[in-house]
Formats: sequence, structure tokens, C-alpha cells
Amino acid sequence: MEGTRKILLVDDEQPIIEQLIPILERAGFDVISAPNGEEALRQIEIASPDLIVLDVIMPRLDGRGVLRRLRQANNWIPAILLTQVNESVDRIMALEEGADDYLNKPYDPLELIARIRAVLRRIRPGQPPLTAVQRLVSGELSLDRVARKAFLNSTELSLTRQAFALLEYLMTHSHELLSRERLLNSVWVWNYETGTRAVDARICEIRQALTDDSTQPRYIETVIGEGYRFISDVSGT
Repeated sequence: MEGTRKILLVDDEQPIIEQLIPILERAGFDVISAPNGEEALRQIEIASPDLIVLDVIMPRLDGRGVLRRLRQANNWIPAILLTQVNESVDRIMALEEGADDYLNKPYDPLELIARIRAVLRRIRPGQPPLTAVQRLVSGELSLDRVARKAFLNSTELSLTRQAFALLEYLMTHSHELLSRERLLNSVWVWNYETGTRAVDARICEIRQALTDDSTQPRYIETVIGEGYRFISDVSGT
């Protein structure tokens, strides 16, 4: 049951720890904490948490260092990184190092709770997260993240760079409701020249390529007033 899930919260800022623990506990999680990466590794060994929330910038051993050590040891405990710079390279590094998700500081604690629940729903015990695999597969649809190509029934899809990146994000976050703002921030890296209409345009492009009917979708569902959801199961290799 979700109420028994144990979360390890790792941050060197004690006020943040003191603020988040009661919020996470009210959301039904058991919470333990660590002030740095070295203590986090010790807690992981002792307490076996179900998920870790890792601040990136910490003394002694930072969040990425913790994540690298875990993944090198073939430990795929789910991890959410808390980053401080909203740059595409920062996001790419977080995911390539084996993070299940990332969240930019400052963040809404309720958004963190939503991300935790979403990651716990889609984890594959003992296996890398979808964000770290090279190939995503959903029925007749496959996406090669290394070659940056997508195929439907073995036929390569003609997608713009941004549409491919959007489809990739939707598939790595399957069954999760994603707002236009989050998609824009995550795929485009929000700027004043790009609006949420850009998301709708690329969704339309993807649907046309997939011949996906928005009224009876196989892949991408529109949730009116809220955003989009990839509704088909996704596996990874």
C-alpha cells in the first residue's frame, strides 16, 4: 500500500527538511532524512527506502554523485533529483545518470508529492527507469532514443525535433497527466517567446504521424483543461 512507502529525503538545508517531512507524512508516506550524500548512502543500506528525493547541490557528496554510485552498483532504487538550474543540459544530465524524474527549485511541495506518486506507479522493480533506457516500445510504436528515430509498424515516422522530444517525454511518463506548462518547461525549457500553443501544435503533429484519433485515442489522451496523458503501456530495453 502507498501509505507504507518509505521516502528518503536528502537535503543539506535543514529548514527544507523540517518543512517537507510533515507534508510528506500527511500525504501518507514514512519519511527519513539525510543531510548529505554520504549519509544518504548509509541510510539506503540500513533502511531500504522505496524512493529517494535527492538535492543536487550538497557538501561531501552531491546528489548526482549519490545517483552515480547507486547506478554503478546496479541499484535502481527510484530517485527524483531536485535541481536549481532550469537548463536543458541540467535535465539531460539528470536523466542520463539514471534519475526517474527531476524537479526544479523552488517547487511546490504538492508537485513533489505528485511526482513521487507518479514515479512509484511506473517503476519496474530492479530495472532501470524508462528515462534511462535506449529504446521505448508501446504496442506497434517504438522510439530509438539514441538514433533519435520513431517507428510505427516498422515504418519510420516523420517528426520534427520538438515533436520527437515531446513524444519521448510522454512515453517516459506514461499514464501520468502532464499539464501544457510542465511539458513546455520540460521539453522546450520555458521562455517568453514560446507559449503553450506550441505544445498543442506538436501534439497534433504526433497524432497525425501515429494516425491517433483524439476522440478514441490509442496513445495520447487529452484531458480538457488539464493537459495530456500517454495512455498505452510502455516498456524499455
